[in-house]
Amino acid sequence: MEDLSTFWEITLDVWNQGVFGLSIGHIVTSIVIFFAFLVIRRLFSRLVINRLKVLTLKTKNSVDDHALEALEGPIRMIPIALGVFFSLDHLNLDGEAAVLGNNLVRSLIAYTLFYAVFKLIDPLDFLLHRFTTILTSIMVDWIIKALKICVVLLGAASILELWGINVGAIIAGLGLFGVAVALGAQDLFKNLIAGILIIAEKRFSRGDWVRIEGIVEGTVEDIGFRSTRIRRFDKAPVYVPNAKLADNAVINFSKMTNRRIYWKIGVEYDTTSEQLRKIVQEIKDHLYGTEAFETDDARATTLVNVDSFNSSSIDIMIYCFTKTTNWGDWMNIKEDFALKLKEIVEGNNSAFAFPTSTLHVASLPESPAQVQNLPGLEPETPLNKG
Repeated sequence: MEDLSTFWEITLDVWNQGVFGLSIGHIVTSIVIFFAFLVIRRLFSRLVINRLKVLTLKTKNSVDDHALEALEGPIRMIPIALGVFFSLDHLNLDGEAAVLGNNLVRSLIAYTLFYAVFKLIDPLDFLLHRFTTILTSIMVDWIIKALKICVVLLGAASILELWGINVGAIIAGLGLFGVAVALGAQDLFKNLIAGILIIAEKRFSRGDWVRIEGIVEGTVEDIGFRSTRIRRFDKAPVYVPNAKLADNAVINFSKMTNRRIYWKIGVEYDTTSEQLRKIVQEIKDHLYGTEAFETDDARATTLVNVDSFNSSSIDIMIYCFTKTTNWGDWMNIKEDFALKLKEIVEGNNSAFAFPTSTLHVASLPESPAQVQNLPGLEPETPLNKG
């Protein structure tokens, strides 16, 4: 019995002394407290979020709805921070362990706060997109990214300071390193500045059809800090450094107000002047009488004139603009216009010209014998008649 009593005393001593002077009972209880908060985490989050949703539904604007949606993640962090706090408080730590526990709780609280600020930037994105007349969508994206980076850096600095790490000394030490990196990263900063200039000048935005001479033609998908992603019409992506976009001429087809049709049609030389006048007039009547064409001279120029006498044709110049800028619609309008031109020309008893050559012979020899003796002509015989 004495042996069992001794064993029981040793067991109680181990239970009370535990690990690092902490009672195993306290440790187990602290773990249970922490897991209890994890269990009620979902219930707590649901109750708080549902209560806040009731309040946001009473308002007319949608900003608070987006803010609440963004805060769901940080709200779920609150039970974790509370669980760690009450678990450590139950352990009743002292000395260096108490300092570590206190720093851990403070770090969780700081993380939750900065996480909430980080997530609240997303509703700000929704709010800034309302000012598209002042800020482009790309500029809004850049502002949001910059704000998020600032929040992350500030949050990291705050947590490091809580643990006694001097952030100022780290920044000062990185300053010299940064100078060396900057010398080797000139292209990176050049592209960054070029990207800012592109956005500020509103040269193009996401979804625009652009062409950079000698580089690429396609649709802009994204303007990043270093490069711009352009999707070619064969669906292949091309990543163009922003510096090239800033230094080269960029044609933005999406900014066109109208699409142009510029043709020269040639009619045969036997077309009379009266026929030419009728053809020109009927083409003008068609352009000014069709809704698809822009006829306001203040917005676009419309010209139909006999232009030149070509080697095989009399050329009529047609210079006009469609109201649509959509490429598919423009192609359909061109097709209908081409068929109408053929109808107008043929309706005036004329025809389209094509390259021809006419040989004028001043005179021919009167004697058949002389004709037969001409170079390249053979006398007609029974053998070569067929």
